[in-house]
Amino acid sequence: MTTELLPAVELNPSSQPKASVIWLHGLGADGHDFGPVVPDLHIPETASVRFVFPHAPMRPVTINGGAVMRAWYDIKTLDLERHVEEADLEQSREQLEAWIAHERALGIPSEKIVVAGFSQGGAIVLYAGLQSKERLGGILALSCYHPLPNLIKECASEANRAVPIFMAHGSQDTVVPIHLAEGTVTTLEENGYGVAWHSYLMPHSVSPQEIADIGSWLRALE
Repeated sequence: MTTELLPAVELNPSSQPKASVIWLHGLGADGHDFGPVVPDLHIPETASVRFVFPHAPMRPVTINGGAVMRAWYDIKTLDLERHVEEADLEQSREQLEAWIAHERALGIPSEKIVVAGFSQGGAIVLYAGLQSKERLGGILALSCYHPLPNLIKECASEANRAVPIFMAHGSQDTVVPIHLAEGTVTTLEENGYGVAWHSYLMPHSVSPQEIADIGSWLRALE
């Protein structure tokens, strides 16, 4: 069965798109969250980059008292193991893959598609991007960690062994402690992945310097 596309905010260049960034928001936010940062990335118009910001499905979140909100997966506990709902992870992976397929149908090669995400969205792009059978242009994972780090080795896709990875985190993050991200970076590097790692003096958010660094990284991708 073909996975239905999630609704999304779409920002198109003035000419035929040559590349695409699919950017997933964090828990409780929506696809409007990161659109305003696009001008600050200073992507040249000649690059013809299209940005897609999908809205996560509405679902109850256990750690928030079962309140229903936009979430890529349910989080069961806030202990060190961060028990998450694996069925939700798989559903979100399929939904991201559906958007990747959509972008390819527009004529954008998979190696020109970057998957990006913040917090829960970042966890999904790590989980899904490393497994993708399509060679991607990059993985941008902000203020997050891999939710099932054992799968980094077990489910690695050969197509993305050399995928560029940008990870960034706030040293004052009390929502997703930075040690979780650092653990993911260590596991990635132990399995042969190259990671451009950045930390910033900030809480669970983004900063102007981080946005500038993301822009530089995106502009440098081939």
